Amino acid sequence: MQKQIYISILSILGVFQLGISQEKDKNDIGTETVTVTKAYTPTISDAFKIKSLPNMNDSIVLQKKKIKYSIFSIPVASTFTPAKGKATEVQKAKPEKLYNSYLALGLGNYNNAMLDFYTSRALNRDERLDIGLNHFSSRGDIDGTILDNDFYNTKLDASYSKRDRDVSWGTNIGLQHQIYNWYGVPEGVYPDAVVASIDGKQNYYNAELGANVKVEDALFKSADLLLRRFWDVTDSGENRLKFQPVFEFPLTDQALTISGNFDYVGGAFKNANVNNSNNTGEINYSHFQVGVSPSLLIVTDDVRINLGANLVYGMNTENSDSNFYIYPAVTASYRILDENLIAYGGIEGDLKQNSFHDFVGDNPFVSPTLAITPTDKQYDAYIGLKGMLLPSLSYNIKGSYTAENRKPLFKLNPSNDFRNDEKGYYFGNSFEVFYDDVKTLGIFGELNLDINRNFSLGINAEVYDYDTETDNPAWNLPNMTGSLFMDYQIDEHWYMGANIFYVGEREDLSSQVVQNVMPSQFPSTLITLDAYFDANAHMGYRFNDQFSIFLKLSNIANNDYQRWANYPVQGFQVLAGFKYKFDF
Repeated sequence: MQKQIYISILSILGVFQLGISQEKDKNDIGTETVTVTKAYTPTISDAFKIKSLPNMNDSIVLQKKKIKYSIFSIPVASTFTPAKGKATEVQKAKPEKLYNSYLALGLGNYNNAMLDFYTSRALNRDERLDIGLNHFSSRGDIDGTILDNDFYNTKLDASYSKRDRDVSWGTNIGLQHQIYNWYGVPEGVYPDAVVASIDGKQNYYNAELGANVKVEDALFKSADLLLRRFWDVTDSGENRLKFQPVFEFPLTDQALTISGNFDYVGGAFKNANVNNSNNTGEINYSHFQVGVSPSLLIVTDDVRINLGANLVYGMNTENSDSNFYIYPAVTASYRILDENLIAYGGIEGDLKQNSFHDFVGDNPFVSPTLAITPTDKQYDAYIGLKGMLLPSLSYNIKGSYTAENRKPLFKLNPSNDFRNDEKGYYFGNSFEVFYDDVKTLGIFGELNLDINRNFSLGINAEVYDYDTETDNPAWNLPNMTGSLFMDYQIDEHWYMGANIFYVGEREDLSSQVVQNVMPSQFPSTLITLDAYFDANAHMGYRFNDQFSIFLKLSNIANNDYQRWANYPVQGFQVLAGFKYKFDF
């Protein structure tokens, strides 16, 4: 069989060669003879291997002679003693002892007095009780005022919290008492007898109860509850109920969060608006909001986007009026260069629930005759850049544009010679809330320097431009604000800090009530309040972990400025005291 295969192959090659020869010379066909004798059968023979170490048996080869070595030791005297090695130790900072309580007391000029007490007690591994008491008061006279200008603010807070494996909850109670005086009556405007008869003291009282709960690994995530009663010495009173639950629904890679909001505020003022010549009829208000805010958070390595909306149904139950509002709630950020450059922006809106309590917190000199209505914040659009210029230097730049309907502005109440209320707030020495539709353009910039844990420095500024629907100025809103702050831990014992605030010019209106005339037609004078700086500093010395002393300086430049029209502030103030930590 093998022979036949070889014959076939040789035949094909012969034919192929014949074809080539014919192609070269078709006229010369030639002849070839192929003789096959036997197929080739190769074989492999064993090779003779040479030993790697052949035996050498030769008389010429010399035999190796065995050599023996010996060491003759001679002792040598030496005084060298090697030092033992020792590992370098890391200097450990002395752990700071923690105490569960502290007490701070301070006294200063203008008869200023300060008390601050706090204690936190662990009832057991999962339960804790916190109690805090704060007091600050002043009974000093301010130059240029003809009425008492003392004030008093005392607040007591207590909270209880309990933490379990999957649920943590807590409750808190707060009580507060404040005393202020409507002392903003200019000199020489009213006769001495009238001034002597003015009772300008106002008392505010606040009592609130709160509760909160947080749940792990459940659709229901958390809830906050607030109950508040706020009232004053003129029989004005307000109730507030606020409940905010939060639900979270997991999706493939993101989570859908739905926040609810149930907000009620209602109250009554015994006295009529100061623009009325007669104090007849009280002011009642009642507002209820129901809101739902769904949001979807999308997070990647460099991008963070929160897509949401705010749906609110607002009801004015006192006037049987209601409206439905839809607001955007979209925020985003993008890391352009890691932590060095981050772009962010957003557009948000809300129906803000205003209240007598909040207005007093912003301006304690308001009259108890306010109109309370919510603010329709249509949108607040902003875009900015933030990041790190250096490892210890951060920055933030932002531009914003806000549109608000019924934005509350504080404006001087007119002088009303026709009123004879129980309290003296109708001499042009109190403020009303004036609602206006305002569009605000703002530019904000900030720098923060944190060299180490012992030193930090920051500066920020913001410029505003207002456009009002009534073409009036944006009453008592500054065109520029700024601040500078510094904290420095000098050594283990000494520390210090400082801050400077700047507030630009504001405008207000002084007017006089005229019977049977609309408030917009009252005789009035535009007031421009000057811009001002307020420089403050503090320093202290720690004797040990428990006891330290401090010194606070306020209005160091002794500027005689007015935060509100006709209300000058205290001059240079010094407050010194001590702070003591202990276990209670």
